[in-house]
Amino acid sequence: MRGLALRAAAGLLALLLAVSLAACSDSGEEGEGGLTIGLLLPSRAVPRWENSDKPLIEKRLKELCPDCTLVYANAENDAASQRQQMTSMITRGVSALILDVVDPKALRSTVRAAEREGIPVVAYDRLAEGPISGFVSFDGDQVGRLQGEALLEGMGARADGGGVVMMNGDPSSPNAAWYEGGSLAVLRNWVRILKSYDTIGWRTENAHDHMSAAISALGPSRIEGVLAANDSIAAGVISALKSARVAPLPPVTGQDADLDAVQRIVKGEQYMTVYKPFRLETEAATAMAVALARGNDVDALVTAQVDSPTTEDVPAVLLDPIAVTRETIGRTLVRDGVYTIDQICTPKLRPACARAGLTR
Repeated sequence: MRGLALRAAAGLLALLLAVSLAACSDSGEEGEGGLTIGLLLPSRAVPRWENSDKPLIEKRLKELCPDCTLVYANAENDAASQRQQMTSMITRGVSALILDVVDPKALRSTVRAAEREGIPVVAYDRLAEGPISGFVSFDGDQVGRLQGEALLEGMGARADGGGVVMMNGDPSSPNAAWYEGGSLAVLRNWVRILKSYDTIGWRTENAHDHMSAAISALGPSRIEGVLAANDSIAAGVISALKSARVAPLPPVTGQDADLDAVQRIVKGEQYMTVYKPFRLETEAATAMAVALARGNDVDALVTAQVDSPTTEDVPAVLLDPIAVTRETIGRTLVRDGVYTIDQICTPKLRPACARAGLTR
């Protein structure tokens, strides 16, 4: 992502109020029939898409527009499939699209096709290319910085010149470079990057293979920390480290606050994850899509402007991510209702949960 021009961000309360007010503006249009919102998500490899984003968008759409219809498709991480799904929705004549793009370049012409048909496209979580009408995501630079800072903290004294393996995301995703840039801004003056891998599809098995290769090439003793771009990648990294009988495990980062990652953090296998309050992201994207579908502007919703490789000054909402370690699970994920203690603390984990202060 190039030049990011941030406006003065509104407070969280003001943003949520603006989301509700803007989406319900123009009395007489509330609850009108005939509006259809298309939702295109990228994969099932990352649990959040099906478990969090889709149901939250469905719920918020019914709150903002009870008579609206949601049509949904999952691309299974295949750009050609997503292009076909999006084309089908355009042909159907949806009122607006929420697009979490698999490959921005591959979908650029389809975004243009939507514009020709007068269908606004809200880029969701990843910045799409072409004439998009809005963008909603978390600040990817800050995600990477939180991961880098936590990794240094987890490495302790070894952070001064220690060896780190970078396990980046899928290079077709614009977020992967965004996260990597943020983390390197923190790490480059402290540690030595021994190996760096791109993880196609953000897949656990690909991360496992890369980590196994790094262990074979470097030897386990030289790997003093692993910057894993998300929790699916972290799962593969940790599996490879355990298969190689590396002990103690080096600190490993993550992102998305997947339940199994939170449980790994409780057990001490994963050092941290990045929690992105999905409710805020889904509410902002749904409100933007509904407003655009009704022909309203989104000025009251946005807090930033971004430039994509094809489009300047895209109206955007960039939200703040939160670092989560074992000590902060209770006052972040549990407090916000993402998971209950019972969900996290299976019978086998109860002793570790007690040590982490996760008790009812």
